[in-house]
Amino acid sequence: MQLQKMHHKENKRPYRIGAAFLAAFLFLGLASFENSNTRLMQKLNAAVEGAFAVQDFNLDVMQVDAKVNQLTTVELGKENLYAIKKDDVLLGYAYLGQAPSMKNIFDYTVLLTPDLHIKKSKVLIYREDYGRQIGSQRWLKQFIGKKVGEQLGYGEDVDAIAGATISAKSMTKAVNDVLESLKVLQEKGIL
Repeated sequence: MQLQKMHHKENKRPYRIGAAFLAAFLFLGLASFENSNTRLMQKLNAAVEGAFAVQDFNLDVMQVDAKVNQLTTVELGKENLYAIKKDDVLLGYAYLGQAPSMKNIFDYTVLLTPDLHIKKSKVLIYREDYGRQIGSQRWLKQFIGKKVGEQLGYGEDVDAIAGATISAKSMTKAVNDVLESLKVLQEKGIL
């Protein structure tokens, strides 16, 4: 009987070590998530400052009803859509999203005027070595002025990029999806 108790105690030890590793992993993962979220928001703020030539502004999260969110092609039910305001005056809107690259995802924003024309699009965080060309303003400026309801064809309306085909197609689709989703919000009287 004494031998069985000792064996039972020894079996608990791996679980304690595993639980400690799991707790450390979760803590570090949350800390990393918070740091990346903070970094992402800093990059979004910098993009807004540059595009709207403004320093003191608010990014007010726009909550979209779950039923309306189901009608859209991009996620609008979380902290993805912001009204950009300065002194309660609407400057425009910011959509914050993610799109797939070859092996990972990248974070991007689409900044729009109050009448829903693209003022600027920007790749905020790109996580791969290949395909970074989609982050160049020279390529991204093709989206400027496009408005809700327009659809852009990759290789037709938007220049293709050799060596970044997947990411460039993905960014083009992302911008199309944002414009289509905002059209739904416009039709529903939300924007």
